[in-house]
Amino acid sequence: MALCSCNYRDVLFSLHRRTNSVPSIGKTSGHTLTLTTRSSSLFRLRSSFEASHARTDHDKEKRLSDQSSWEAKDAEGKDYLYTLGQEAENMNIAVGARKGVIDDLFVGEFLGKDSDIVFDYRQKVTRSFEHLKGDYYITPEFMDKVACHIVKNYLSQSLDVKVPLILGIWGGKGQGKTFQTELIFRAMGVEPVIMSAGELESEKAGYPGKLIRERYRTASQVLQNQNKISCLMINDIDAGLGRFGNTQMTVNNQMVVGTLMNLSDNPTRVSIGQKWRESDVTHRIPVIVTGNDFSKIYAPLIRDGRMDKFYWQPKRDDIVNIVQRMYGKDGISHDEVVIIVDTFPNQALDFYGALRSRTYDSSILKWVIDIGGYEKLGEIIFKGKKGGDLPTFIPPKQTVETLLESGYSLVKEQELIMNTKLSRDYMKNMDD
Repeated sequence: MALCSCNYRDVLFSLHRRTNSVPSIGKTSGHTLTLTTRSSSLFRLRSSFEASHARTDHDKEKRLSDQSSWEAKDAEGKDYLYTLGQEAENMNIAVGARKGVIDDLFVGEFLGKDSDIVFDYRQKVTRSFEHLKGDYYITPEFMDKVACHIVKNYLSQSLDVKVPLILGIWGGKGQGKTFQTELIFRAMGVEPVIMSAGELESEKAGYPGKLIRERYRTASQVLQNQNKISCLMINDIDAGLGRFGNTQMTVNNQMVVGTLMNLSDNPTRVSIGQKWRESDVTHRIPVIVTGNDFSKIYAPLIRDGRMDKFYWQPKRDDIVNIVQRMYGKDGISHDEVVIIVDTFPNQALDFYGALRSRTYDSSILKWVIDIGGYEKLGEIIFKGKKGGDLPTFIPPKQTVETLLESGYSLVKEQELIMNTKLSRDYMKNMDD
């Protein structure tokens, strides 16, 4: 046995973990520790201490610099790589098994060259409107309101006024609120993130609120990474959040309302569950919502400081101009459009689109007969899906007479729905 006095207090428990022998600790005086152990243990203790000092000196020599971002610490003492690992998305999910992205060894023939089990996870949520072909009419009043809201939000930091984050476009059904907005997006080159009322409810508590925050941050990434103007648009918001009759308020309804209110109050600090960082600042993204009756929505959400309201009821001249562009390729003149609009007053804009669509019915039925009847229909359509050529369809020639005839048919259906309420007959014994 050997006795020694040494200054190895800091590595005592390191020795305890590395060796099988258990040292017996004697009295300590100041920084001097007396211990009894085998000579081999003492040798390993000194070797461990010297090696640790050697590694420390070596690490100091290899340090990049005092200003290296790789070695910088945040307020909690976490370095860059730790934060990157915590918040970066999983590479397997972000990339997937796609040919040309990962090693060909892992992209076999069994599931195909692009076997990607997380394809739905990475679906593009932004929308572009190149599919809107044609010269559509945008009403100046609508254009001014939407464009002004978008510009004001992007210039909010340089304006000495409080700018509402949300623009609420509301009005009667079928008046073209969503379509006019999409035409404006196409004209301005905006690439928005679109949501619907159906996404405002889920079997998972809290999921719709998180989804809104994720879509908002996605729109921010469009601005940052693609240098494109973006916004978040929610269609028919009153259908998802409105209180009609005895409908029940759910936790998700409350979470969605709270999320939108928080976005309005703090548009640049949006969390989706990660830890807060001072540098995690989101770009301010304008939000546009559409609906029919905003009086059914939680009042604090639609107050003036958070939401700028715009009631859309197209005037007669607006309807004539919109319908004129709609029928322009059919050879219908402006005077004929006026006749159609005056014949069916107080109709929504979508009525005139449905009117034109109804005129195709007889031509489609004739086309079905020409290809061999209904028995051959499935075979012909499936052939077209496989890349074959479908028989030529000749669209009908539009005239004022055929358009008026289709209009009267649509009005008759509307009157039948309003006047023939079969539910009264089905439920007539419920009060007995």
